[in-house]
Amino acid sequence: MIRLRQSIPLLRGIRVASFIPCTARRSLHNCRVQAEPAPYNNTAAMLLQKNLLHRNNTLYGYGNGTIRYTAFDSQGNTKASSVEMKREDLVAQHGLLPRDLRKIEKSKKNDLVPSILVRRDSILISLLTIKALIKADTVLLFDSVGSGISLNSSTHRDFIQVLKQRLKNETSDETSSQAQPYEFRALEAIFVFALSNLTSEMRVLLTITQGVLTDLESDITRDKLRLLLIQNKKLKVFYKKCVLIRDMLDDLLEDDDILCDMYLTDWKEGIVRIEDDHSEIEMLLETYHNHIDEIVQRTENAISNVKTTEEIINIILDSNRNQLMLLSIKFGVGMFALGGAIFVGSLYGMNLENFIEETNYGYALAFVVGIGSTIWFYVLGIRSLHRLQRMSLLNTLKQKRKG
Repeated sequence: MIRLRQSIPLLRGIRVASFIPCTARRSLHNCRVQAEPAPYNNTAAMLLQKNLLHRNNTLYGYGNGTIRYTAFDSQGNTKASSVEMKREDLVAQHGLLPRDLRKIEKSKKNDLVPSILVRRDSILISLLTIKALIKADTVLLFDSVGSGISLNSSTHRDFIQVLKQRLKNETSDETSSQAQPYEFRALEAIFVFALSNLTSEMRVLLTITQGVLTDLESDITRDKLRLLLIQNKKLKVFYKKCVLIRDMLDDLLEDDDILCDMYLTDWKEGIVRIEDDHSEIEMLLETYHNHIDEIVQRTENAISNVKTTEEIINIILDSNRNQLMLLSIKFGVGMFALGGAIFVGSLYGMNLENFIEETNYGYALAFVVGIGSTIWFYVLGIRSLHRLQRMSLLNTLKQKRKG
């Protein structure tokens, strides 16, 4: 009893996980007590929680730590190039919400859905490969690595040149550019660049598609049909991308409050816009909305032409299939008609005495009967086949009424 009481305090610091009872015949060494210290379990739980959190962040693109961007000042000059900043500092510095950066962080994946978020003193835009934060005197151009286009690529270098010219008022239309605020010039540069890329992509797709459709008019082959299918898929993806941009502009034009909040320069100077006082930004958005709508219509016409061509090809293939079936039926009718001649020949060639071979007209009679039966069966089958071919919709309706 004394030894048992002394061993009980030693087990208080150990948490028993499982216990396998021992029988009387087994020795004491066969009994197992699996125990683990409590601090070890807490550490394993913390490591597991961190691992799951890291996987969750990696899956959805949140909380990656830093965001890389290039900053431009009010004169269009590069204020900072390829700067990496923590997302918490970026949110605190520019008055954003943590969820506003999800679109920028998710852009590391293929993301076709455009968005424009208007905040108190900034505009966060995600349009195709352009991810930018526009303020009254600053533009932050984010890096979109997921689309394969980085800040050092030739495409973004061209866009940066266009953006600098717009911000410095070095465009061909000096009067209109000087009348526009800083944030509108930045938005126009982004829309011009996106519209130029969409137009170039549309021309390439339409040229290739039209070439394939022209080739199919002369000859229908398997390779051409496969190429037409590929082009049709590309056209549908491009069409969906353009429709999303057009819908985004439609939503912006219908919301007066957002249009008024997009005047960042006026807000910085303390000028308050009323509900209908947004004609400049409305005209700017409507202009690019009309261009995008034109691209959508042309792409939709191309998709309609492809669909019409596919229907015509299906009709031609159905017609060819019907011709092959008709030819097979004609061969079947011919084989059925030969059955009469074969039947007469089999009767004439039997080893039974029929006294026909003793006459002078036996062979001629068998020949005439066999040929006559063959012709009669063939004409009867072809007439029945033509009667089925001439059946129209009107005849079908009459038969249904009689029935």
